[in-house]
Amino acid sequence: MNLIIDVGNTYVKFAIYNQGKLKEKVVGELNDFESMVLEVIKDHPQVNQAIVSSVGRLNNAHLKSLKDNIRVLELSHNLKLPFKNLYATPKTLGVDRIALVSASVEQFPDHNVLIIDAGTCITYDFINTKNEYLGGAISPGIRLRYRTLNNLTANLPLLETKMPQNILGDSTENSIHSGVVFGVLKEIDGVIDDYVKEYSDLTVILTGGDTKFLSNQLKNSIFANSNFLLEGLNFILEYNTK
Repeated sequence: MNLIIDVGNTYVKFAIYNQGKLKEKVVGELNDFESMVLEVIKDHPQVNQAIVSSVGRLNNAHLKSLKDNIRVLELSHNLKLPFKNLYATPKTLGVDRIALVSASVEQFPDHNVLIIDAGTCITYDFINTKNEYLGGAISPGIRLRYRTLNNLTANLPLLETKMPQNILGDSTENSIHSGVVFGVLKEIDGVIDDYVKEYSDLTVILTGGDTKFLSNQLKNSIFANSNFLLEGLNFILEYNTK
């Protein structure tokens, strides 16, 4: 039984996998990391190994609380990966992106796959039919765009995410919602369109915290899977412990 830990920019996700199936998922804050680790392990004594992916602020003290109890694999570019990494700067490729690409290898082998992770940032990652990871793109996510408009201007308010009813904003608030949300939707659809011009048989995966909010608004056909990163982490753990 595997413990999967994804430390993001905002939250920490703990997931229990058994024979490739998700059994339980818990989401919490980094400050509660140690207590959550102990609770998860106590509730699931069959867990014998874990993998940790951290793009956040996980420190050695956090890891010690985990390593004192079970065998731990820390995700990095140095691990054995199930794809050929052709990124020009492989050491800088984020562990979250490594996990997403690994999930695509497991679930869509020998396909041209574009993985879109809509979270704090929106990342685009492409792997081809030869199992070669070629790269992608990074842009600001929905909440980051709302916060940036508020932080870097004198008079624009910080708003909660909302799906606008009209492209034409008839107030400052509606204009912000239109600019942020439709801007993200047009960006994602535009990126997909450009990839389809090159790869007509493209498979597109949408994942991340804003998956549910965005998935029904995109014009392109996609597979929506909010647990795609966790599935990739579980696959990497199994791949490295065979």
